[in-house]
Amino acid sequence: MNSTTPAPQIKPWIEALAPYVPGKAKLDGRPIVAKLSSNENPFGPSPLAVTAMQAVLANTNRYPDPASTELRTAIGALHGIDPERIICGTGSDEIIHLVAGAFAGVGDEILYPRYGFAVYDIAARRVGATPVVAPDLDYGTDVDALLALVTPRTRVVFLANPNNPTGTLISAAEVRRLHAGLPSDCVFALDCAYAEFAEGEYEDGLALSDAHANVVTMRTFSKIYGLAAQRIGWGYAQPALVSAMHRIRAPFNVPTTGQAGAVAALGDTDWVEKTRSHTLEWRRWLTEQVTALGNKGLRAIPSAANFVLVEFPAEGTLTADKANEALLADGIIARYLAVQSMPRCIRISVGTEAETRAAAVSLRRFAGID
Repeated sequence: MNSTTPAPQIKPWIEALAPYVPGKAKLDGRPIVAKLSSNENPFGPSPLAVTAMQAVLANTNRYPDPASTELRTAIGALHGIDPERIICGTGSDEIIHLVAGAFAGVGDEILYPRYGFAVYDIAARRVGATPVVAPDLDYGTDVDALLALVTPRTRVVFLANPNNPTGTLISAAEVRRLHAGLPSDCVFALDCAYAEFAEGEYEDGLALSDAHANVVTMRTFSKIYGLAAQRIGWGYAQPALVSAMHRIRAPFNVPTTGQAGAVAALGDTDWVEKTRSHTLEWRRWLTEQVTALGNKGLRAIPSAANFVLVEFPAEGTLTADKANEALLADGIIARYLAVQSMPRCIRISVGTEAETRAAAVSLRRFAGID
């Protein structure tokens, strides 16, 4: 090939896309004391789910059920919703991409709050839509700021509630107010990946999806169910929206092992409650530990998820980048968020009691308390 031969050209909207950067998972040549970078279930999946997945391994030569029929039936029974309105995907990430791909494109806008889930930007740019980012309200969602940015080109509004990576939550009334302020031809995609960790009055979106033709509610098995490696998520919406997403869904997208494990996980309510109660207890404890370091400039952002976002001073000896180095030196892998334009913040997942205590000890040592 000579210099005058034309080469394939990447689309400009793909060239502008920054790939997703996952949480750090390894330390070079050093033991890991606690991996708290990806909001994983520290107890793993239910033993019933493991048994169910092992039982179907011999069928690996066969394609999985493309419709995830048994799984949709089990989800519908648990939540009291219509299985025919459920669509399953490879994690809720795929549902996010399906929403963007089915309802937006070049010349359209996709709106979401600042510090929202990083995949929203990727999903928007992937289809050539313009991402529009609304100002945050102290790391949380500002409904008025979102509504102020809605235009005739707004095709999708993404909202994670509780939000990742900040852990912030808006009330059920605010969620409904946001939806009520959107045009009927704009899809409201409510990302409830951390729903099980929220407390008090909470809008899970399922009734909204039943009542309105422009709402998609999204959930995942990666967090409280501990099935992150199986990549299973689901969405719930009225038939027209689900049908549109099915048109571009990957065939055989949810593996047989994942489907079997998820069905079994749904039935193990004791395991779910164990994870939830542990998370709420140690989320409160970790928040208190960080708050006790407030005189050192550290701040815990109130969280409704299975992690705590810690804000550090912008300058001086106790900055987030230095804290990240100190945590890593102690074998603690957390999520330093400079890659998401949050250079003052580290997100720390709630681990086991020992892991969570180790993270707090490391922070105290870094702050010069211990």
